[in-house]
Amino acid sequence: MHSLDNIIWSALTTRQTEFAESFSQARRFMPDVTALGAFREPTLQGYESLAGLVGTKSPVALFLDEPYQRRARWEFIVGAPLLQMVCENGNALLTSQADSEPELVVLGDADSPEMIELTALTKPGPFGKRTHELGTYLGIRREGKLVAMAGERMKVPGFTEVSAVCTHPEHTGHGYARILMAEVMRRIRSRGETPFLHVREDNVRAIELYRRLGFSQRLRLHFAVLRKDEG
Repeated sequence: MHSLDNIIWSALTTRQTEFAESFSQARRFMPDVTALGAFREPTLQGYESLAGLVGTKSPVALFLDEPYQRRARWEFIVGAPLLQMVCENGNALLTSQADSEPELVVLGDADSPEMIELTALTKPGPFGKRTHELGTYLGIRREGKLVAMAGERMKVPGFTEVSAVCTHPEHTGHGYARILMAEVMRRIRSRGETPFLHVREDNVRAIELYRRLGFSQRLRLHFAVLRKDEG
């Protein structure tokens, strides 16, 4: 199996085990890190293991090979087709930062409330108060306010995910996403790793940017957010 297959499981059983909670055939990130979870295989045992891992008030987000099919004990909250894209071309748009480009700042614990506020507004995907601990997150500030960010989320051998690429709607049109992604990708490449990402299939504008940056589609997946029934 390729390390990018069953990516959440792969991350939680290889490079990011310190963030994992486990029960039988299921794994999940600690809830305050991110809502992402997975099982070894999408079987009855897999879903039963996941049910033993999550509480009734804590949703879990899965990446599935097929659209989610209704199952007992689970409430489907939301879902969408998802593309996994990989940047095999290390020379794509990874130019040095120009003098006219905005300053990029490394984001940390003190920035977490603003990061959560920005991701709640722009909805790039699950983001918790400790998501920034998964890797380096960079931001752009205007008049002291965080207006754009991007960073690293899941990591597996040889690959690191570019994630949480978002810009405040009042600050779009300045190329902030491209600038931030190029630097995040440069840092990933400098470690001898390959950047990859996930994006909703209907996010045409973002996909166009990612293709210009050198990403190409590897897989079509299905994102599903579930909550365990109280009964």
